[in-house]
Amino acid sequence: MREVFRNWAGNQVAHPAEVQTPASTDEVAKAVARAAAAGRRVRMAGSGHSFTGVALTDGLLLRPDALTGVREVGDGRVRVAAGTPLHVLNAELHRRGLALANLGDITAQTIAGALQTGTHGTGRDVGGLADQVAGLELVLADGTVTRVGEDEADPKRRDLFDAARVGLGALGVVTEVTLKVVPSFLLRAVRRPMRLTALLGRLDEILAANEHVDFFWFPHTDACLVKLNNRGDGPIGGRGPLRRWFDDEFLENTVFGALCEIGARVPAAIPAINRLSGAALSAVEFTDVSYRVFATVRRVRFLEMEYAIPVEHLGTALRGVRDLIDRERLRISFPVEVRVSPPSDAWLSPAYGRATAYLAFHVFHRTPEPRYFEAAERLMVRLDGRPHWGKLHTRDAAYLAAVYPRFGDFVALRDRLDPNRVFGNAYLDTVLG
Repeated sequence: MREVFRNWAGNQVAHPAEVQTPASTDEVAKAVARAAAAGRRVRMAGSGHSFTGVALTDGLLLRPDALTGVREVGDGRVRVAAGTPLHVLNAELHRRGLALANLGDITAQTIAGALQTGTHGTGRDVGGLADQVAGLELVLADGTVTRVGEDEADPKRRDLFDAARVGLGALGVVTEVTLKVVPSFLLRAVRRPMRLTALLGRLDEILAANEHVDFFWFPHTDACLVKLNNRGDGPIGGRGPLRRWFDDEFLENTVFGALCEIGARVPAAIPAINRLSGAALSAVEFTDVSYRVFATVRRVRFLEMEYAIPVEHLGTALRGVRDLIDRERLRISFPVEVRVSPPSDAWLSPAYGRATAYLAFHVFHRTPEPRYFEAAERLMVRLDGRPHWGKLHTRDAAYLAAVYPRFGDFVALRDRLDPNRVFGNAYLDTVLG
């Protein structure tokens, strides 16, 4: 029986003809060369946390489970195998007194999977994972191995580095990543409720004054939960193990999951549930190691669409989302999440060339609401939005070419490196043409 690949959310399924679990770059290269010779397409999966079909294939699926581990640490750099989960890397770096300067909130992802789809956190000064990469090792479509880095003197090799950091797996299989690291640091985390109207009035001030801003607006209410994370001197404290469990496991997962189930059965109750949730928000402050503050436990399954827009459009976007939910009479249980990023120079980073605000739209996995995503996407498109590559959207190559200045260069590079589309699949056919 052919192995079945399913993503975390359960909305993407593939039946690859063959599955392999390579344990080295050489094994990946041989697998790619054999598949290419047989006319079979190849994809390397991550941990399955993408909501799109970016990892799917009917050919050879490479699993990342054996391609793991830290290979070298030194001089502000760490070389790590591409299949290493972020939570494993975080713990290993911390053991060595090191850290990544910024992280997303999901740490179950593999390094390469997170990198190739443009995963990001929130940061005023430091961008997403692609902006912390110093070098890449890639297996190309002919089975050869190449290494590129940020210090390339050859313009063509520098182009490959800038393109492949968010490469969608279309340029080659990433087998190793060299990341920039910093000394371990603490974050002072402030969690406080705010009214959306007040937040909109102070948006520029709050974004400028804090290193990491992340906030959640609860539809059908004026309630927001604002998370402000800034470097602090310590000591660690302010929230003990019991309070951490109560906040992160009981409230954000057990209780929230139960409320989503109620909303799925009785959609008319969702506005009242959100008002109750908003009224129950409370302030908390604590200090902890950076990666433990950045990370979030997500056990309630959902579907997600996320768009990156110029940060100056953020207020307009939030007001527009609030209006469309009212206008379309939607019932949305999940908060809308907002994060920010400085400009990136990775060609297909959604933050390429501009200070960026990310708006993430979620729905409970058992109650998809196509009208919500459709209406929100129309609004994001009007604001020059770029979709997250690993999250649901309907944009095609014609649209994406208009919002990414280096899109044509990326496609031309792909044509040169993989003319036979060894690394192709249906998703890439849509977004790259």
